[in-house]
Amino acid sequence: MTGTLRERLIALIEPVLGRLGYELVELDYAAGRAHALVRLFIDAPAGVGLDDCARASREASALLDVEDPIPTAYTLEVSSPGFDRVLRTQAHFGRFVGSRVFVELKEPRAGRRRYTGTLLTVDEAGIALEVDREQVAMAFTEIGKARLAP
Repeated sequence: MTGTLRERLIALIEPVLGRLGYELVELDYAAGRAHALVRLFIDAPAGVGLDDCARASREASALLDVEDPIPTAYTLEVSSPGFDRVLRTQAHFGRFVGSRVFVELKEPRAGRRRYTGTLLTVDEAGIALEVDREQVAMAFTEIGKARLAP
């Protein structure tokens, strides 16, 4: 489905989760012919357990029932971000300066699309990684996917 529905779902769900003390790390939406899947990845300062996922699921489900943004039946899953946590916002990147990250660009740069390296800096425009002992700067608008790397 289009990024527009995903963006609308993020805009709907993120504030509710924030009021509960959770951060929406990522939202995956996969449409099917008769059934869709909405997967939320949440985090909190003290970490996320099963009770947190159940609470977030109840609140997000109630909101989606009222707003009804998804045109088909769907399954809602809520879990923690895991060890290969997705990095979606400037704040996400900022929290992990000094960590190894994997970044996939939307469009190749000089024939290369994927980079794994140490996250050096983050600012409002983008990030800089150290990849193979060289600094590589990337604008947020260039990044297609990013996550922590093992």
